[in-house]
Amino acid sequence: MLLRERCLRLLMAFGTSLLCGLSMGSASAQVIKLISDDEARLPSAASMSARGVTRGPGVKLLSPEAGKKDGLPLKLSFEPRGSAQIDTASVQVTYLKSPTVDLTPRLKAAIRPEGIDLSAVAMPPGEHSIRVSVKDDEGRLGSAVITLKAQ
Repeated sequence: MLLRERCLRLLMAFGTSLLCGLSMGSASAQVIKLISDDEARLPSAASMSARGVTRGPGVKLLSPEAGKKDGLPLKLSFEPRGSAQIDTASVQVTYLKSPTVDLTPRLKAAIRPEGIDLSAVAMPPGEHSIRVSVKDDEGRLGSAVITLKAQ
């Protein structure tokens, strides 16, 4: 139990996905603190203009549509075009606040060529706009702004 508490404190302090070898039950999921209360209080970033049609990879939000503030699943898919492959090292996840907040290090362990799949993330109540950018192995950039809603 003490090891679990230490790992959770480290997770909250550093905001990273530390993987601790804990036995918290077979169905328990580790909650990643995606957005802190302080970050949520930052002013919103200036509105972002839409860009033209791109042949870069697509980014699609699969879940959640809306949900509670803790333990919310986050699932994004990356959709490469043609025979291109996703460059996972190029993935950038940015919280659209002023100044912007780079969320990528918090999600690094969950980034795969197929997308990002986390069983539980935590964030303060409200709407949170996040830009997800990804390149393919041909250097083409694709991005999407998604809005996460927490209650």
